[in-house]
Amino acid sequence: MSAEIVQLVEQAGPYLTTAVSAYGAAVLTRAEDTAADATVTLGRRILQAVWRRRDEAGRAELENVVYEAADEQDASYTAAVLGRLLRRTLQDDDELRAELSAMLPAPATGSVTITASGERSIAAQHIGTAITGDGHTAPRR
Repeated sequence: MSAEIVQLVEQAGPYLTTAVSAYGAAVLTRAEDTAADATVTLGRRILQAVWRRRDEAGRAELENVVYEAADEQDASYTAAVLGRLLRRTLQDDDELRAELSAMLPAPATGSVTITASGERSIAAQHIGTAITGDGHTAPRR
């Protein structure tokens, strides 16, 4: 998977999660609401762009994923489910990648400050596997 797709999914994830949490499955068909905050509006626009680019089976899959994510109480699960679908969609669609790149704010440039404090604390801008505590073994790859 290209670094561009990974970056787009990381950028879009919070917007998608917020939009689905705010509107549920209605996010796919909801008209723009001037009272909605920018995060929800952008998440809805991203999902609608994905919707427009998919065939009937792809739309049914997207609708099912959004319904599932809307019913979920765990934001990290919602983000993971929506992220997987977005990654798969972006892999096959250069035009959609360009459209989402134009929609999303430019990634911050410059220095990044990451702080962790306390016993066994960890901090990273991007992290794969992190295990803290006693009695754990690293997963095998």
